[in-house]
Amino acid sequence: MAWWLIAAAAGPNPYSNVAAFMSSFIGRLLLLGYTWALLHHMLGGVRHLIWDTGHGFAASEREWLALATGVASVSLTLVLWVFGYLVMGGSH
Repeated sequence: MAWWLIAAAAGPNPYSNVAAFMSSFIGRLLLLGYTWALLHHMLGGVRHLIWDTGHGFAASEREWLALATGVASVSLTLVLWVFGYLVMGGSH
């Protein structure tokens, strides 16, 4: 993210280098992982918010919340990327 911001501020040539890398397989894989990490972290925060209300402390509830966080983060990542590809018109 910082590389992209610095390149955007530096001008069109550095930005085109970043855009080319992010369009490559490795770049997209990194972006996919970054998307998943952000969503997983956000859902972990929601889980902690639930705990802050005094709920979800039983063993079965903790296990369910942990599983739900993992499944939802993967699912939301895939939905977000599919939606992004549909809006952007696919791979260029």
